[in-house]
Amino acid sequence: MAEDQEMDMGDDLEAIMLGGVGGVKKKGNILPVWGNEKTMNLNNMVLTNILQSPYYKVHLAEIRTYHEVLDQIYNHVNHLEPWERGSRKTSGQIGMCGGVRGVGTGGIVSSAFCLLYKLFTLKITRKQLNGLINHEDSPYIRGIGFMYIRFCQPPADLWEWLEPYLDDPEEVDPKAGTGDPMTIGMVVQQLLTRLDWYGTLFPRIPVPIQKQIDQKLKDKRRDQQNERFARRNEDDARREQMRRQSPDKDNRRRSVEMR
Repeated sequence: MAEDQEMDMGDDLEAIMLGGVGGVKKKGNILPVWGNEKTMNLNNMVLTNILQSPYYKVHLAEIRTYHEVLDQIYNHVNHLEPWERGSRKTSGQIGMCGGVRGVGTGGIVSSAFCLLYKLFTLKITRKQLNGLINHEDSPYIRGIGFMYIRFCQPPADLWEWLEPYLDDPEEVDPKAGTGDPMTIGMVVQQLLTRLDWYGTLFPRIPVPIQKQIDQKLKDKRRDQQNERFARRNEDDARREQMRRQSPDKDNRRRSVEMR
């Protein structure tokens, strides 16, 4: 544990000296918290179940470092839903009590959300958050990092944090019990464009910022499409040039042979 704390302090010092590392550049290593500084903007039902969870109250209470949490995610997380599969019944509930609203009968809260909130209580640094979203050992470590950004980072910073990962091809299955595989890029796009996430809600992005994000997504896709068209035209032109040159080469070869 002392070694982990020493590593964290070293990481923090390095990031401060560098002026910030990773997703949002040229900013200090201390992360801001947007919204509620106690709840992380989590749904009340989800947070209540986290705080009452034996896993959180007993096991995670002994964990004090970022690196220990990463080990827990690697060993115990296999989906990114707030509830364990089949533990929460929402049939027959409508409106504010419906499943999408995340209000109503509780269930067994997932290890993923317990660990997400544990990271929040540790007040992780900017460099540590970058370590989560760029981790090479598990897509679920990355997924929890992206959810951390969506739940408690300022909406004005979301595009800068998430845009570099919109085309990330690594695969992950966020659904409890599997059945909804997607790429990290698809996860990131959902975080930027949707409120609902498997039975809970992300905090609402202010309308002006959401409009900017939507426009930037359209612009990005348009630019990518234009690049594909340009590349295709270049390939077609190159093949046509090679086709035209081939008969000339054959004619020259036959002429030399006849001599």
